[in-house]
Amino acid sequence: MLMLTTFDLDEYVYDAMKAGASGFLLKNAPPEQLVESVRAVARGEALLAPDITRRLIEHYVSAPRRGSGPPARLDELTDRELEVLTLVARGNSNAEIAAALFISEGTVKTHVSRVLSKLDLRDRVQAVVIAYETGIVRAGEAADAHDPLKSDRRP
Repeated sequence: MLMLTTFDLDEYVYDAMKAGASGFLLKNAPPEQLVESVRAVARGEALLAPDITRRLIEHYVSAPRRGSGPPARLDELTDRELEVLTLVARGNSNAEIAAALFISEGTVKTHVSRVLSKLDLRDRVQAVVIAYETGIVRAGEAADAHDPLKSDRRP
């Protein structure tokens, strides 16, 4: 489900996500972005407007941690799955991840599916949240243009 709204309010985003929305887009988005967003959600991908993504990340990074730490299954991820999770959390598309890791987009999709399955996550948005909550990726951390996986990401 893709939520399309005029109102850029955090409570609407949270409510939509709780209701099962995989995407949240503002009505002022360019027509081509709207069309691609509908297609992305239809393919099972998650999508949030960039401003909303930034606010959600800032909220989760600044919020106190709940629970007893990272999911127990985080250690089950292979090094390659961890690399893919890191690049997903940095906002890279499947094509960008494939280019950075010198693998096919199909292989990227397989790795993303395995990450979601191993961590019992519904979509990429939840994967991004886990990556930030566990310290795999940190706010303000930018990928190096020559080595997108330059830093050690294991928490």
